[in-house]
Amino acid sequence: MVKKILILHTGGTISMSENAAGHVSPSATNPIANISEKPDQIEVTNLEVFNLPSPHINPSHMLKLYQLILDNSQHYDGIVITHGTDTLEETAYFLDTMAIPQLPIVLTGAMRSSNEFGSDGISNYQAALRVAADSRACDKGVLVVMNEEIHAAKYVTKTHTTNLSTFQSPLHGPLGLVSKNHILFFKQAEERVRFHLTEISGLVPIIKVYAGMEESLLDMLDKTRLSGLVIEAMGAGNIPPKACQALKELLDVGLPIVLVSRCFNGIAEPVYAYPGGGVQLQEMGILFVKELNAQKARLKLLIALNAGLKDQPLKSYIEG
Repeated sequence: MVKKILILHTGGTISMSENAAGHVSPSATNPIANISEKPDQIEVTNLEVFNLPSPHINPSHMLKLYQLILDNSQHYDGIVITHGTDTLEETAYFLDTMAIPQLPIVLTGAMRSSNEFGSDGISNYQAALRVAADSRACDKGVLVVMNEEIHAAKYVTKTHTTNLSTFQSPLHGPLGLVSKNHILFFKQAEERVRFHLTEISGLVPIIKVYAGMEESLLDMLDKTRLSGLVIEAMGAGNIPPKACQALKELLDVGLPIVLVSRCFNGIAEPVYAYPGGGVQLQEMGILFVKELNAQKARLKLLIALNAGLKDQPLKSYIEG
């Protein structure tokens, strides 16, 4: 049975090329969109949505992809999104938090452009097509397929600036593997709370905590412009004590503040009961996010605020 797969192209290294000086930039034509070779029993439709380096992607672009998925889902058996790797995990997480239809949705990209030695774009693209055509991927949420591994959007992150195996899922590992002849799933993605949004707006910055941090940086923030704030704290969720008062002032004007750990592994939780420790921060009203990095926690808060969550429903969702 032939599977119909829609390819939404957004740009990124997978669609770029290298010049004689070794500089990588967008190509006039997308080399991935012109690939004729594809796995057997797969019919491909290409749609050029954007041609952007992934640092140019913002939540409005992510929302447009969500709308395109809704508009086209009834006509295809699966969807593949080609994307730059710098923000790929954020787009994947955003889409995975939307009310997506139950069909395979796979993001992929490349660490080396189309004409670089050892380019990985074609192999990643072919693997993504195979996963998107596999009916077992229907109930696993948004997936990221890179370097012959299948990752859940919630957990995957870019861990290396240039290595082909950059995408990893700390604590969890991949959901499955793509071998030469098989698609192997050995984990199930967890159930997600999902939202339907038609617009998204708001300003939610990320502040990384550092040794000796005082209130001065936080005092520079314009409270009237902020929708929320993400704090990337130390360890299990601790900050230098002088920064606490500035955070309390932000909380006092009703600003939601969520906290994640700056550590690569583990979760943020209120463990330490000293000034600036997680126990004090939780008592102040700061919300602890489990298992998300700062960039995904930002999207989680932004989506929740645009969905109208506040007070206890917001706390339950953010900390759930």
